[in-house]
Amino acid sequence: MRRLRVSCVIPVYNGERFLAEAIDSALGQSHPPEEILVIDDGSTDGTARVAARYGSCISYHRQQNAGPAAARNRGVRSARGDLVAILDADDVWHPEKLARQLARFAERPELGISMTWMRNFWESEVAHEETEYARWSRGSLSIQSLVARRELFEAVGPFDEEAQHKDVIGWVMRARHRGVVFEAIPEVLVDRRVHRSNMSRSRGGEDASELLALARLLIDSRRDHDLHQA
Repeated sequence: MRRLRVSCVIPVYNGERFLAEAIDSALGQSHPPEEILVIDDGSTDGTARVAARYGSCISYHRQQNAGPAAARNRGVRSARGDLVAILDADDVWHPEKLARQLARFAERPELGISMTWMRNFWESEVAHEETEYARWSRGSLSIQSLVARRELFEAVGPFDEEAQHKDVIGWVMRARHRGVVFEAIPEVLVDRRVHRSNMSRSRGGEDASELLALARLLIDSRRDHDLHQA
């Protein structure tokens, strides 16, 4: 069976503080992506200098500021892999993340979307919030862990550029409505960084509607898994 190629898309805006850790976690995968596309959404800090340190190890693209969904869409359009993996510029992948997900795609040819669990960790500047949102540090389904077949973006369409930080979960739900097979790996394979500049730090980064959508995805994933095992 032909090895599936993975394109890692990292949208970033003024992310010089943490971008290197995100890129390093992609490069350090036991099954690294074939390409890493850093989409700079009009940063005004040292993001470009951080990206330049990696030379040909990454593909750097800059656009006028249009929001994270637009940056993700730019990355998807530029991607050449069979699978697109989304990595936020302030988050970190566990070394086995892609290998675990690729194994599931190999085992289930009908699988269209894979996600994993994540765990929050707090930067010192907002450490006082860790107790208040302690339940989010135990692990939950992670929209930041998305890996999807690139062809799905032609059928489902791009990320909604008006949806702000809900564009990924919205895209997954649209895909599910079209019958795309989804699976959640019940392992914590992403560390989500909580810091002062997060787009949505309150409520652990997820509001009630997003929690409901994630719960529905988990139920669907378990149902699909049971049918697959039957």
